[in-house]
Amino acid sequence: MAEFQTLNFSLSEGVAVVAINNPPVNALSEPVFRDLAALLTELDADKSVKAIVLTGAGSIAFIAGADIKQIAELGSPEQGEKACEEGKQLFDKIENFRIPVIAAINGICLGGGLELAMSCHIRIASDKAKFGQPEINLGIIPGLGGTQRLPRIVGPAKATELILTGDQVTAQEAKAIGLVNKIVPEVELLKQARGLAKKISTKSRCAIEASMEAIGAAVHKSRAEGMHAESAIFGRLCATEDMREGVRAFIEKRQPAFKDR
Repeated sequence: MAEFQTLNFSLSEGVAVVAINNPPVNALSEPVFRDLAALLTELDADKSVKAIVLTGAGSIAFIAGADIKQIAELGSPEQGEKACEEGKQLFDKIENFRIPVIAAINGICLGGGLELAMSCHIRIASDKAKFGQPEINLGIIPGLGGTQRLPRIVGPAKATELILTGDQVTAQEAKAIGLVNKIVPEVELLKQARGLAKKISTKSRCAIEASMEAIGAAVHKSRAEGMHAESAIFGRLCATEDMREGVRAFIEKRQPAFKDR
């Protein structure tokens, strides 16, 4: 595994824990984008990894947003569009990842940080976390998928309010509007996120990947296309060793010993 300038990384029992480490507030800079893209490529190739926990280093922020100095350097429509498209490639890669990415949101989660969190599949928040899309206060809009993902997650009306006001919401309100799955005490956040990832890692990687593919079809395709995709994916699993082992273990009333094949 390569060394990364802006990331802390550990891997244990099929769970990768990745922390954005770009003090003081873990802003999304070009080095962060580059390191995260490279690490995800490595993790995608490692079949022993079954779940990823993504968090922010330190106690202040998950990610406080994009690097404002880099935004200030965007002097033309072409530069702005290019910057957005490059960031979206990474966030789309996360959303379409073959294994789940769990965001453990440990503090401030604003702008590009919220856009990154929304590209993850599950979001667990510290009770001290704060969320928002404050780009309008800079005379811009969310450019890394925020105007597209937020309405799908919390509904168009609430998304419109948050994007047009730039207001921040607490973890409790984020939970109420469906932006996060769960709120936990700050000191418990990483433990609980790891615990969820570890629980997932006990399952067959074949079934994990198949589930992610089928859920992706539900999000991105029509209902009829999604239903057809589900049947085809289920059919593929019927030819796996893990399917036979899982069914046999159920009949024999024991825990399955999956081989991920």
